[in-house]
Amino acid sequence: MGKLTVGALRAVLVVVLAGTVFVQALMVWAFATDPEDGSLPLAPLRVITILGMVAAQVALVCVWRLVTMVRRGTVFSHAAFRYVDGVIGAIVAAALLWFAVTAINAPGQRDDPGVTVIMAGVGVAILGVALIVLVLRMLLAQAVARDVEAAQMQAELDEVI
Repeated sequence: MGKLTVGALRAVLVVVLAGTVFVQALMVWAFATDPEDGSLPLAPLRVITILGMVAAQVALVCVWRLVTMVRRGTVFSHAAFRYVDGVIGAIVAAALLWFAVTAINAPGQRDDPGVTVIMAGVGVAILGVALIVLVLRMLLAQAVARDVEAAQMQAELDEVI
């Protein structure tokens, strides 16, 4: 991975992380200063937003660690699985939080249930992203196994020579 690519990705990660912290701060501030008007249950939505930002932050930190491992050439190791699992967990948590938002929003959509169906579809799509990352994790497992096998074969070859 080139230095420019790593630098650009890290810059994006820092900006997104700063954005999530800003949104969390706004939600905490809104809890303290903005009363609910009764149209929507704002307190649960604010809590879900804060938790959603935590899920995003977990994913960002895990991606940062994986990029560091790629840069060092250590990504094909068992240590990488912890960070990939963190990304998968964060995505699943985000999907579950999105389903909670859909459930909170659903009673207000009785006249037009299409919005609820679309929101549920978005939740399923988020879970689909988690499944894609799970498949990539399986590919990483195969690569790690091949790397271990190659190292063993190299050691055997070194003994013969």
